[in-house]
Amino acid sequence: MEKSREAFRTISEVAEWLDVPTHVLRFWESRFSQIKPVKRAGGRRYYRPSDMRVIGGVKTLLHDQGMTIRGVQKLFREQGIRHVSTFSPHLFGHDAEALDDQVIEHEPQPAEPEPIQPSPAARSTRDAEPAPLADEPAPAEDPAAPAAEPEGVVFI
Repeated sequence: MEKSREAFRTISEVAEWLDVPTHVLRFWESRFSQIKPVKRAGGRRYYRPSDMRVIGGVKTLLHDQGMTIRGVQKLFREQGIRHVSTFSPHLFGHDAEALDDQVIEHEPQPAEPEPIQPSPAARSTRDAEPAPLADEPAPAEDPAAPAAEPEGVVFI
């Protein structure tokens, strides 16, 4: 008996559909926050048709079109989850276009944080004379010169 097209799929079923190992799907979940399967007791993952379309789009972009993970992440940020989902293969022989309305929109991810600018005080110390590098040898001492006595110390 075949599942309906709205039925949730296990990670094994999705992996078989995309012809990738299950650990790859778990890895993609760690790299793409847009992939959010339902997790049940014991940590079992169940993928909705909308999740499958997102994963299918990611697989097509990474494996078939040769994009990098960062490239797909950028595509998610700039074009959105619906755009990435359009690259998905048909779901188990069903018309993929019929499921377009089921794609769940997730909140857009914040862009990379801006680099922290140093404070004006830190910038002014940067313009001062640089400290000697650890690799530079210490000034040579004259071995014939008498050793300097520390102040406040009296030798008897």
